Amino acid sequence: MTAVVVVIAVAAGAVASLVAAQLHEHRAHGVVAKAAASAGFVIVALLRADLSVPYDRWVLAALVLCLAGDLLLALPRGFPLGLGSFLCGHVAYVLAFSVRLPLRAWPVALVLPPLVVSAAVALWLAPHLGRLRAPVLVYVAVITVMVWGAVAVTTAGRGPWIVTAGAVLFYLSDFAVARDRLVTRTFASRVWGLPAYYLGQFLLALTVGR
Repeated sequence: MTAVVVVIAVAAGAVASLVAAQLHEHRAHGVVAKAAASAGFVIVALLRADLSVPYDRWVLAALVLCLAGDLLLALPRGFPLGLGSFLCGHVAYVLAFSVRLPLRAWPVALVLPPLVVSAAVALWLAPHLGRLRAPVLVYVAVITVMVWGAVAVTTAGRGPWIVTAGAVLFYLSDFAVARDRLVTRTFASRVWGLPAYYLGQFLLALTVGR
């Protein structure tokens, strides 16, 4: 537990450093800080995970794919590859949640709130997508299912509240990235999107193992 706390503390410092780097447009500094912060949530999961448990394996896979996505997004033309890596990460989370509660048991009513939000965001993004229209819309659909699964798991008592909290924070942070990358690049999107993303990932990492 002490090691987990140390890793989280170091990662929190890295996230603060990343936000500062974004503010001052220090690209190299930002890449190092992002790599350190993202490695943190993978390390936390590794320290806690029981790899004999399917849920833990899928969450760890999701976190590794998100780490890869973060590194790819740091590349000058890495957005499509990063998007693909994050898409696979969300699918891994969906599979993790389906281990805790089979998909057929997810109440349909629970998908309605994120579905309405996602539809509104998709309509907002549509004029800005160009050749990325199909992959981005698929991505929006998958993250909606991911949130649905998290809420279903929590409400069924098959997981702690941090499952839903982590998934929702990750979901919202994706919209901050979409606004920053596809609509208009502003520091405002990053100043809340980055902390929300990392908090969400660390909460999900803490759902594995002990």
